[in-house]
Amino acid sequence: MKNWTKNGLMGAALATAMALPAAAQESVSAVVIDGYPARALWVKEFTNFFIPEVDKRLAEAGEYKMSWQENYGGSIVKPKGVLEGVQLGLGDIGIVTTIFHSSKLPSQGISGSTPFIASDARAVAKAVDEIAREFPAMQNEFDAQNQVYLATGVVLDSYQLFCTQEVSSVADLEGKKVAGAGLNLRYLEGIKDAAGVRGGLTDFYNMLQTGLVDCGMLWPEAAKTFKIAEVAPYMLKADLGAVNSKTITVNADYWAKLPDAVKDVLKAVAIDYRDHVAGLAMDRAAASEAAYVEGGGKIIEVSDEDRAAWANAMPNIAAEWATRLNDKGEAGSDMLAAYIGKLKASGYEGVRDWTAE
Repeated sequence: MKNWTKNGLMGAALATAMALPAAAQESVSAVVIDGYPARALWVKEFTNFFIPEVDKRLAEAGEYKMSWQENYGGSIVKPKGVLEGVQLGLGDIGIVTTIFHSSKLPSQGISGSTPFIASDARAVAKAVDEIAREFPAMQNEFDAQNQVYLATGVVLDSYQLFCTQEVSSVADLEGKKVAGAGLNLRYLEGIKDAAGVRGGLTDFYNMLQTGLVDCGMLWPEAAKTFKIAEVAPYMLKADLGAVNSKTITVNADYWAKLPDAVKDVLKAVAIDYRDHVAGLAMDRAAASEAAYVEGGGKIIEVSDEDRAAWANAMPNIAAEWATRLNDKGEAGSDMLAAYIGKLKASGYEGVRDWTAE
């Protein structure tokens, strides 16, 4: 009888414990912003990869959970307004398109200042992100914007030229007006009478359609997504190179209040997101070119000689970039050498050595 009573009490206690709710996870809110639409690759994958991965890892730990509020497509900020939006706290986490902010974020121009080296988003993303962790310049710049740097994103396999009229070589770009997003407009300085016109990815279709520009500088996946073949059916495949253009940042005031466990997960997932998006960009590159052709586009290959001539006709924008950082007290020349060294170690050697001059 005594044993029966003991077992009965233990069973009742176990049943009671199982009936009690598990310890509630503390909810942490996060407002995410980007001015680009949800269909843009990096935005879509923030929704489909970054957020679920954070949720999964936090659920495994069982202490915290996120309450996400996603705001894209200009609902809070335009594409160029993400940096300021995160700075002011309009968003807690943002996908900053850094090429719009060369004066405030000069060190982010490292890959954009070194064209004709690597057309591999994965190699460039990893190299830039390692530079950001090995040298303080990038974080210093985001500190000044009240933000914490998490990771670099590379969403393009390589810049190419998409034109409204047929082009057969780099010489055919002479005298042309070309839309670009920022630093890449300097690539045109090696082409006689070519003029750069600043614009954003979401503007390029209309700029080409209305004749404001003759060509646009973008990448095949974006050309597919934004139906560029309809207005610019000629792609000059020059392989200008992959460029870091997206950075995941967090408002510094918001970051200071986050639990360490949440910070650790956000930092880890940001790196996985970096590699995931870069991998997708490369996986989709060939398919995007095929889709461009299926949509009425024609691809014209630039010869190795033409690429080398173009690169050598440009001013040494890489050395200029490094000098500007040096003058600000940052290790610009060391960063440049380290970055190019990382790409070379990954198997990518450019047609011009930007550190040799």
